[in-house]
Amino acid sequence: MIREIQLRVSLEEEAQSSGIKAITAKRLGLLESNIKIKVKRKSIDARKPTIYFNYKLEVYINEPMPKTSTYDFRYKDVSNAKPVHIIGFGPAGMWAALRCLELGFKPVVFERGKNVKDRRRDLKAINQDHFVNKESNYCFGEGGAGTYSDGKLYTRSLKRGDVRRVFESLVYHGASEEILVDAHPHIGTNKLPKIVQNIRETIINHGGEVHFNTKVTDLIIKDNILKSIILNDNKSVNSQRVILATGHSARDIFYLLQKKNIALKAKSFAMGVRVEHPQHIIDAIQYHCKGERNELLPAASYSLVHQTKGKGVYSFCMCPGGFIVPAATAPDEVVVNGMSPSKRNNLYANSGIVVEIDVHKDLHKFEAHGELRGLVYQKNLEHLSFTSGGRTQSAPSQRLTDFVEGKISNTLNPTSYQPGLKSAPLHSLLPKLIGSRLRAGFAEFGKKMKGFYTSEANIVGVESRTSSPVSIPRNEKLEHPEIKGLYPCGEGGGYAGGIVSAAMDGERCAEAAIECYNN
Repeated sequence: MIREIQLRVSLEEEAQSSGIKAITAKRLGLLESNIKIKVKRKSIDARKPTIYFNYKLEVYINEPMPKTSTYDFRYKDVSNAKPVHIIGFGPAGMWAALRCLELGFKPVVFERGKNVKDRRRDLKAINQDHFVNKESNYCFGEGGAGTYSDGKLYTRSLKRGDVRRVFESLVYHGASEEILVDAHPHIGTNKLPKIVQNIRETIINHGGEVHFNTKVTDLIIKDNILKSIILNDNKSVNSQRVILATGHSARDIFYLLQKKNIALKAKSFAMGVRVEHPQHIIDAIQYHCKGERNELLPAASYSLVHQTKGKGVYSFCMCPGGFIVPAATAPDEVVVNGMSPSKRNNLYANSGIVVEIDVHKDLHKFEAHGELRGLVYQKNLEHLSFTSGGRTQSAPSQRLTDFVEGKISNTLNPTSYQPGLKSAPLHSLLPKLIGSRLRAGFAEFGKKMKGFYTSEANIVGVESRTSSPVSIPRNEKLEHPEIKGLYPCGEGGGYAGGIVSAAMDGERCAEAAIECYNN
């Protein structure tokens, strides 16, 4: 017999038990030896002082347990197959390549940055020497911006593709099966590089190609048909099908398309700051506890949103037990991002707190830049962050309470941000469009989460790469409406907002490119 049940277990009961199997057997009045369980979903309900774990289970009573995965990834040998060229090896590019293998076509990937191992030296250079390699950093290189993030897998893009298939693919390539169960799954910045490397090896072992340090610098187009791509300014590669998966920070691609009069569209986005608290403060708020949290509970997270002056102010990419990192892609800018290791065991919690920016209503002063006005606005704020931080990768910062109250911070709190912080009056430096709304939002968040509004928290500027401020249009066949053979894809095209949605879009673009090949 197979039963599907919902189980609600208090923290106290979980702590005193010998496991969820024992609790399930007791609830059902059965012997533990007579059942096998499969956890389908696990979440925590900490809204009240009594904390509960919610489980969705399949219980097999005197039945064998089926195999874990219902997916069978059959990658073909494509050594001699027709090529599909993929520009960029982030999530969209990786899953486009994997889908090509399944469909019997040869993925040939061009990645401007380095492989995961060699990228580490450039990340160290940013953190310790304040040196930004424009082609290899937290945004560019094998795995894209996702490689050295914490691999958050939560997505609302449930209608864009098979979310479970992406999760199973990650497990196939080395991720923990816990991501199939957790309500808000993540992999961890310490685990992702190996998974990314495994995906690359799958591609190469089945006849695909991955070329690092290879930047696409031009597209050769005749009669609105893509004919070839130029690599590193000198090498030409004939190509009939190109999946453009360059990510939200590949600004040179947007400038290239603009120069060639290929249609672009300005896109709304969000910008703001990172806020960093000691993790124990967030734990105390969310778990209603004093002192250290129960070891069964993960580092607490939060999600906040508020409407102020007609704009949404909200938390973005919240990283419990994490750290803030420098995400600049040019030497004259400071950009911050956040991530967590798999155990989420760092001393700090950080989150982007950002303001919605309507590119059509809010940026009138930048209209001369046409469809790239949002990008220019973004760049200006990143340069302001660079100059106010001392013209290094040190980031401008302020105590949270000082920012809201409009005061200079004479001292700053300890931080996880390795390049260091520099006190700066962000309350007056940030554009009014962003700064005034952030100040109102933080004050409101302090009312929703008692203890969130504290002088023990820093805000750090700027969080600007939440999404691309430009989109590259495509038609119902996922092809650029003006250029035959060009398939804008993922976050850089404006069609994704994270690892999972980008991966699903990569698969769809691969299918579309191959369908046109077959026709």
